[in-house]
Amino acid sequence: MRIRIVDAFTDRPFGGNPAGVLILDGEFPADGWLQQVAAEVNLSETAFARPLPPGGEADWALRWFTPATEVDMCGHATLATAHVLATSGLANGLIRFGTRSGVLTALAGDDGRITMDFPTSSLSPVEAPAEVGRALGAAVLSVHDTSAHIGDLVVELADERAVRELTPDHAALRAYARRGVIVTAAAEDPARGYDFVSRGFFPAVGIDEDPVTGSAHTALAPFWAARLGRTELVGLQGGRRTGLVAVRLAGDRTHLTGGAVTVLDGELRTRP
Repeated sequence: MRIRIVDAFTDRPFGGNPAGVLILDGEFPADGWLQQVAAEVNLSETAFARPLPPGGEADWALRWFTPATEVDMCGHATLATAHVLATSGLANGLIRFGTRSGVLTALAGDDGRITMDFPTSSLSPVEAPAEVGRALGAAVLSVHDTSAHIGDLVVELADERAVRELTPDHAALRAYARRGVIVTAAAEDPARGYDFVSRGFFPAVGIDEDPVTGSAHTALAPFWAARLGRTELVGLQGGRRTGLVAVRLAGDRTHLTGGAVTVLDGELRTRP
């Protein structure tokens, strides 16, 4: 069984966010086996896709697993899967994925970058949970809850420097029963090519820090569009490893665009 490692939301190897991708030729194996493979790959997400019969609303069924659990939505592993399908000739044009979060689409442009169509997350202002504030150890300007499929808190910090220099208490965040916490701030200098910055922490699902979280940008897009007065923005996410996500807010849908690079193409020797 062929397995790839793809760096998503980047145009160069060893940037962006790596994801495992397995393209299956039949039904999904047992959940336990899928979880074991994801734990062995040990990246923030491993994607498993299988073809669906023609004539339906989706072309491929797609599932995502962290090393610890299955998740409802993952942007960078969807981008990685679309990149594999497009570059290997398994799909042309618009790719429709059937997922836990409904039908998600991806389309490769002439420049090789891929644009995905995801549901826009809702944002509800909430009080900052005391345990999250203590875990972050930084001054918090605002906190917003996101929709069920995302399940993150968006936490606004004072500035880009505060986001970049943050050293959270991962053990304390792990005790907070949500998918994760996204910290964000406006870019210090938009001339550098991005409008806002963010970092994502997901210790509750086995990921201390995710370099670039596509799904989180379905919440970051409306958050920053309201503040900056534009529907087309670019976000820079990550700590030591970073990537760029171009977003376009289209009402109840958010378009996420980024590049991808295959860095490993090998064979999984253990079958279900």
